[in-house]
Amino acid sequence: MEVRPTTDEDFDVFVDTVHAAFGRFPETPVDGGGLWWSALETDRCLLALTADGRPVGTAATHAFELTLPGAAVVPAPGVTAVGVLPSHRRQGVLTAMMRHQLADVRARGEFLSVLLASQAPIYGRFGYGPATYTQRLTVQRHRAALAPPRAHGAASPPAAGADNGSVEVLRRSECGEILEEVYDRYRRAQPGALSRPHRWWALRAGQPPISAAPRYIAVHRGTDGVPDGYASYAVDGGTLTVDETIACDDAVFAALARFVLNHDLVSQVVIPHVPPQHPLRWQLVDFRAAEVGGDMDWLWVRLLDVPRALTTRGWFADGELVLDVEDPFLGEHGRHLLTVQDGKADCVPTDREPDLSLNVSDLGSVYLGGTAPSTLVRAGHIRAHHADAAGRADALFRPDRPPHCLHWF
Repeated sequence: MEVRPTTDEDFDVFVDTVHAAFGRFPETPVDGGGLWWSALETDRCLLALTADGRPVGTAATHAFELTLPGAAVVPAPGVTAVGVLPSHRRQGVLTAMMRHQLADVRARGEFLSVLLASQAPIYGRFGYGPATYTQRLTVQRHRAALAPPRAHGAASPPAAGADNGSVEVLRRSECGEILEEVYDRYRRAQPGALSRPHRWWALRAGQPPISAAPRYIAVHRGTDGVPDGYASYAVDGGTLTVDETIACDDAVFAALARFVLNHDLVSQVVIPHVPPQHPLRWQLVDFRAAEVGGDMDWLWVRLLDVPRALTTRGWFADGELVLDVEDPFLGEHGRHLLTVQDGKADCVPTDREPDLSLNVSDLGSVYLGGTAPSTLVRAGHIRAHHADAAGRADALFRPDRPPHCLHWF
């Protein structure tokens, strides 16, 4: 079997093969684009071929950027379009493509990769761990009143009632540049967020509001008239569903939430992607008015250079840990002394006794701060060698704000 990059000449073969792997047929192109695979980059797509040249598997990466705790922005290839024909599964095709892909990522100088897992059991064995989470809020319209904020004073951040901006309703076709600019500002400040390259917006290659699907957009503007948030939504059968709410601070999010929750002629509002522990439920007069569902993992992270990854993200507590990291898929092992002082980290090889022993997939899960190391200790995945090791790790890996990813790919 051969695994190789695609060429422009066989890109259609790649598209047909990945669809066949999932038992589907490619969609018919529509005006304005909207085909999810149109944003794929040929040199980042892999084909697995049998000895006689028949395509049996596909894998690809998108050239994204990922925002880390502390607002560092780093290259983050987004793994996608992974599929093996039903006739060739459980024959090592997927494993061969994953090895080839990780080697390619390293050759490009990239120290991590990310994905959205279609099936959770698959990607842990390749070193990926769930790192951000999301949940769905469903609010009945008649119980959707927002409470005025109780905190006052300069020390309090902007809250539900503190917004003096405005909301304007536009059609998706009228505000493409606004969406692109606001999303880019948001993702550069939000840990766990991925970039949306311009080609995605230009080709409409994704889910709403990127795609060509008709949507209304509630655009929020600050007192200076500059757009600083938006909510993309559609109404169907009495339900208003928000594709995504992008806001540069909590006050803007609250203003957009107030707008959709006060929409006439709807019985309920569904917000499918809200970070766990988001304050919106607390801003409702009736705390129980928001039904929580769809609690699931979203972005998975895989580290390929542990010292570089740990010294690149920001840190918000001082301390040190010795991490003994095993990478079974790549057959690698390293023991690292992580020392953090004044927000900067140093990570060097050491022969000191470890504080924590963990798989590289576990380190991927805790890397952005969305999973507490102590949770994985309690789950039996991470071994804590000292009584205080899990608590020290929790304090050290805690981010400046919870990581969250909205982008679908």
